[in-house]
Amino acid sequence: MTVITKDTVFEALKAVYDPEIGVNIVDLGLVYDADIKENNDIEVTMTLTSMGCPLGPVIISDVQQALSPLEGVGEVGVRIVWSPPWSPAMMSEDARDELGIW
Repeated sequence: MTVITKDTVFEALKAVYDPEIGVNIVDLGLVYDADIKENNDIEVTMTLTSMGCPLGPVIISDVQQALSPLEGVGEVGVRIVWSPPWSPAMMSEDARDELGIW
């Protein structure tokens, strides 16, 4: 069985972009954790930029589509949490540079 790591998951999730902001969800700081079970099921714990984010379902679907092709992956689940709440301070330096936030 192929071993899937958190690094592998986070790298794959860099292909998922917030459609409104145009930056990937990892660099935005939206992805908090990835729990990988022994059978390679993955549960991603993440948040959205706001509780009323109209594109939440699209982002969740994109996360599932980004992880499903990983070799040996089982079921992919996404758990949305609101604590801690997202803020621009959670963005990577690359994301801040891309958006012109100093």
